[in-house]
Amino acid sequence: MKALIKVVGLNFIFKINSAIWFLILKLKGIKVGRNFYIEGVIFLKLKGDDYSKISIGNNVSINGDLDLRTRESGKIIIKNDINFDSDIRIVAARNSEINIENGVRIGRNTMIVAGEDVKIGANVLIGPNSLIQTSNHGFSNPGDIKGQKYSHKRIEIENGSWIATCVILLPGAFIGEGSVIGAGSVVSKKISPKSIVSTPPAKIISKRS
Repeated sequence: MKALIKVVGLNFIFKINSAIWFLILKLKGIKVGRNFYIEGVIFLKLKGDDYSKISIGNNVSINGDLDLRTRESGKIIIKNDINFDSDIRIVAARNSEINIENGVRIGRNTMIVAGEDVKIGANVLIGPNSLIQTSNHGFSNPGDIKGQKYSHKRIEIENGSWIATCVILLPGAFIGEGSVIGAGSVVSKKISPKSIVSTPPAKIISKRS
């Protein structure tokens, strides 16, 4: 439907949609800044319906749907001049705060799941299908993993970094300023500023008979 709207030049529909969602968010008590734009819908799943735990700054654009969730005392802070592609999920649980600084761009199908703080610095680029996950299941006890406690570590991406497509940032990941994390990489440690990181490319391990 979105493609059809654009092809036939009915982009004013997105402006109407944006105005409606701006009003809905305001009525629910969410802080929303100027020039809010959305082409899809926002899914809200908030613990206790406490909408004050989400804030959205100026010039935020969403090129599709956005899924925002909080549990316990989690907070989501979206600053200014941020662009979200479609089908992005952001979850803040426990006492975590997800802070997305000015000028960030986040690609399609990316998930940010926080049981501990996540900070995404200014002008960071995050490619599609990426995952930022601050929590791990415990598994030290015998028996089922399902009932065991989680562990949590903070994740930070410093200013001006590029997180390419299908990257996974695990608990404790720290991406230094201006770094490049190559497609498909998995990071769980500190990366110094201006680093270029890439997991080994695919290689032949055997031949079929």
